Amino acid sequence: MDIYMVRAKKIVTVSNAGTIKDGAMLIENEKIVEIGTWEILRKQYSSIQVIDYTNYVITPSLVDCHTHLLEFAPTSLYPVTPQTHFIAGKAILFHALSSGITALGEQICGHPLCDFRVEDYRKAIHGIPLNVSFATTSISIGFENIAHFSSITQSVAVHKKDLIDPFLVKQIAKESDYPGENIFINATPANFTINEVPKAGEIIYSIEEMKEIVDIYHQLGKKIGVHVAGKEGIKMALAAGVDVLHHAHGITDELIERASILGIQIVATPMGGTHLTPNSPMEILRFVNQNISVSISTDAYLPPYPEVSWLPFKDQSLKGPDQLMLIAYPSMQLLKENNYDENAILALLTNNPATILGKENQFGRLEKGLDANFLVAEGIPGLEITEPEKIKRVYYQGKMVIDRT
Repeated sequence: MDIYMVRAKKIVTVSNAGTIKDGAMLIENEKIVEIGTWEILRKQYSSIQVIDYTNYVITPSLVDCHTHLLEFAPTSLYPVTPQTHFIAGKAILFHALSSGITALGEQICGHPLCDFRVEDYRKAIHGIPLNVSFATTSISIGFENIAHFSSITQSVAVHKKDLIDPFLVKQIAKESDYPGENIFINATPANFTINEVPKAGEIIYSIEEMKEIVDIYHQLGKKIGVHVAGKEGIKMALAAGVDVLHHAHGITDELIERASILGIQIVATPMGGTHLTPNSPMEILRFVNQNISVSISTDAYLPPYPEVSWLPFKDQSLKGPDQLMLIAYPSMQLLKENNYDENAILALLTNNPATILGKENQFGRLEKGLDANFLVAEGIPGLEITEPEKIKRVYYQGKMVIDRT
């Protein structure tokens, strides 16, 4: 169908229109053409075919702006070879799509087992109904001898001095689509156990080195995001002028206030991702209270941080994008208890991460002129439902790509 209308019990637009009860949306050629009440739109477009979803809620589809689904996940989950790596990767992407996610922010860090170019990852997503933005990065892994890799040097390990070489930094920056984990201020534990990464958390850069790297990105007209945790690292990131903090575990109230003043965006990862305790619901509430644009992301595939009270996980098996609603649920509930509107709450999984990706004028809200990326579900994702099975249909650019009805 090139043109059709959908009707729902309510449409949570995550736009200035708010929630529209007994709402309708006109879709034509992949875009939202009109959105409003059923009473008004049915009169204006009486001859248009209608798909009746009056037992369901329609919302924007989800955006997970910090993932490792194509580079690290295949080798972590499956016995792949270079010949089968992207077959597994496509299955993983489909799993994300079936969980209501139609846009991803994917990190390409450099991996000792994956000698692929950035172009290989871009080619791998062709034909998949997902919008994928790639952040090209360097990475430092907290082994006893800290290991450094980059998206440009692929499977070849590099030295710390290479990470600050202006030529390599420029190459990484030029390839990057958005401010993901472009550099790791702290060495990461990655997917390894504590015993394997004793130097996880160690700070890699000086403030002078950080400022030089940030300047290179900004001179190229690029925003820069950083993997960071702990007071010292976060303080350094803010002083260096970065644009996006990924994780920001261990942030203090003073640094939250400073980030707000500077207009910094934060990608919160309640499941883990650094050497410190991940973002709690109360911490995410503090971000929102300070008017920080915060996104919740999985950092998948990831072993959950052990013994965190707000997560239901009983083991450290790797968790994927199907957990996005579940890990967001405690924070979204706390925001509701603090009288935030459901549209503002859902923005943490839709419009805010779309903005991180630089795609806020393309998707993340249900608004005239934007892509028709939306969900038909039993409730509001992350706020009222947490199971992907309760998402009955997923639409991407106006086409139904997942059907559980």
